[in-house]
Amino acid sequence: MISVEYLLPRVKMAARVSTSAFDDIQLTDLINAAQADLGIAGVVIPDSENVDALACQAVITYCLMHFGTPDNYDRLKRSYDEQKAQLATATGYTDWEGGEGHV
Repeated sequence: MISVEYLLPRVKMAARVSTSAFDDIQLTDLINAAQADLGIAGVVIPDSENVDALACQAVITYCLMHFGTPDNYDRLKRSYDEQKAQLATATGYTDWEGGEGHV
């Protein structure tokens, strides 16, 4: 999994959250939910110092889709679903059939 500490500032920037007074609990929950959703689809996000940009972007898109009431929910949903499907079918992003997961 990608650490919440790494993802939280990136999600906040993408969501245009600029105040430090904002409660990070909702965004933290969304980050964890996004990674769990990817896991349900079979996507392996390894614990690594090298953060995978594709997995990171999918998490950010998921968070934007579920944060508040975005005007572009349908576009974000299609984008996230496509990103998740690509990760779930790409070589190296699953451990199905005894693979090693992402390398």
